[in-house]
Amino acid sequence: MVRNMKTSRRLSLIILFAFSLPLSGADRPNILWFTAEDMSANLGCYGDEYAHTPNIDAFAKRSVLYRNAFATAPVCSPARSCLITGVYATTLGTQRLRSDFPLPDYVTGWPSFLRRSGYYTTNNVKTDYNTSSEKRLIAESWDESSEEAHFRNRPDKAQPFFHVFNDMTTHQSRSMVWPFKEFVEKVQSKLSAEEKHDPKTAPVPPYYPDTPLIRKTIARNYDCITVMDRNFGQMLEELEEDDLAENTIVFLFSDHGAGLPRHKRALYDSGMHVPLIIHFPKKWEHLAPAKPGTEIDRLVSFVDFPATVLSLLELDIPSYMQGLPFIGDQQMPPREFVFGARDRVDEVYDFSRSVRTKDYLYIRNFMPYFAWHQPAVYPDGGRVRSEFGKMIASGKMTPEQEQYAGVPRPREELYKVGEDPLNLANLIAEPAHAAIRQTMRDRLRTTVVGTRDSGFLPEDVAHQRSKGSNTFEAAANPGKYQMDRILSAAWMVGNDEAFEEQRTLMGSRDAAVRYWATIGLRASERTEERKTALKKALKDDVASIRIEAAAALGETDVLIGELGAEEPETVLRAIRALELVGSRSDTVTAAAQKCLDEWRGRNESSLGLFIRFSCFAILGMKAEY
Repeated sequence: MVRNMKTSRRLSLIILFAFSLPLSGADRPNILWFTAEDMSANLGCYGDEYAHTPNIDAFAKRSVLYRNAFATAPVCSPARSCLITGVYATTLGTQRLRSDFPLPDYVTGWPSFLRRSGYYTTNNVKTDYNTSSEKRLIAESWDESSEEAHFRNRPDKAQPFFHVFNDMTTHQSRSMVWPFKEFVEKVQSKLSAEEKHDPKTAPVPPYYPDTPLIRKTIARNYDCITVMDRNFGQMLEELEEDDLAENTIVFLFSDHGAGLPRHKRALYDSGMHVPLIIHFPKKWEHLAPAKPGTEIDRLVSFVDFPATVLSLLELDIPSYMQGLPFIGDQQMPPREFVFGARDRVDEVYDFSRSVRTKDYLYIRNFMPYFAWHQPAVYPDGGRVRSEFGKMIASGKMTPEQEQYAGVPRPREELYKVGEDPLNLANLIAEPAHAAIRQTMRDRLRTTVVGTRDSGFLPEDVAHQRSKGSNTFEAAANPGKYQMDRILSAAWMVGNDEAFEEQRTLMGSRDAAVRYWATIGLRASERTEERKTALKKALKDDVASIRIEAAAALGETDVLIGELGAEEPETVLRAIRALELVGSRSDTVTAAAQKCLDEWRGRNESSLGLFIRFSCFAILGMKAEY
């Protein structure tokens, strides 16, 4: 279920200014969001026996704990663009990390609605909304957004507040990328000897090699969680000190799964399932969906969060929002499934979509020639990633490790999550699951169409078609986005029975259709037969098509030629393809050096850093951030 996406701009603007709040003065609850970065549900209250989280566990006993809460993306910026708008990143065009696509003016930062009704709104400190409209969103949303932002800063202490606190302690930088010495100094040193996690007893999942460094990293991640737990306890103490605890509804959640391999960046539950615990003080228990200490199995998604807070406060929900409020006077029936999306992250290209019910997870991989585990400059800065390199090089991966690091990936994945919480046994080909497989396929396709998932336009085509407007509106325009035709072409990827049709679609007038036909041929196992069609694509007038064809054919000269483009999305796709082709000839390294010199210091686009990342990788240089 999604909200009507076709409401006119005028009606949306009228609705935004039509808010009323029956509650007044002391009858308005404060709302506090405590967000932990990069953290799966590795908490004692979620049954994790290795975790040491006394503050959160005690909090859960007097709160409502959601068992089935999910991010909309397994990486921060796309997830945050959804959390600040109540609209899927895939609808906005902000599903890639990073993104410079603008939003329409009437899609606002939703805390602005609270400000208009008299709330003091603060954000400490992360924004990262993944759009060129970020400055506008910040200005609309927050009375204060800074490292000093705090509900204590409101000039009128009787004024109700909405406060967001983003805790970075569990972020990937701390849990695996920083040198261990820096982690010890800045994080682990805050723990007593008894609070530190013993690597010898660390729970090593079967998709990891069991090595001392892996165990040390898992223990390190749990140490980060324990420090975060302490920070959360301090925030609760501040509410008590200010006599605000009995008038503040507190949300605790994370922005996606843990910042470890196969968690962050992957659509498995390890990357998408998040903790969500909501506390309703006694005064506001009548708003709670259940008694304190209750666990709820209702499916909820990040896209539901903004609408839910507006519902709690009896504020109107703008029609463009796609979420289903799960608490409050506008609560809607539980959703049957949640939707997830993975696209380009930094310099790493990928494209997958998922739907998850209480019982099953279905993933559709549209670039199956890439492993979930790809070279990536930033996470590769963590020593633990080298353990996976050794594992891959050994050629002796277990089936569970092959699933994460092997290629090709299956076109489709289906997991029965109750029996298989780690998502290891792919049931997609099992005859007994044929009916649920088709149901999940249909749900995914309906959601992609119903939400106008703009990701099926490659970045250069999306820029061209949204020129003078924005991707949100361009994707809603059938003249610019013939969704059914484009999706049909994408749906063929990985199906060699559609080979001839894909070859025919290479002649389509629609560049997005030609792009997905190219991706389909690149994924085909009929490697010799595809060459003729792909060679013709080298002369296409759309850069992303030329580059994908050149990558499939190993045409390094074509890729080098694209490095001179003005458009950063073209240069990034070309330099990344050149990196993965693997050639380190003098010609390739000279081209990478020239590209690096050209893009060094160029920050007018968020993609400049990632262009440099691939240049560094080709040149064997340490990355500069």
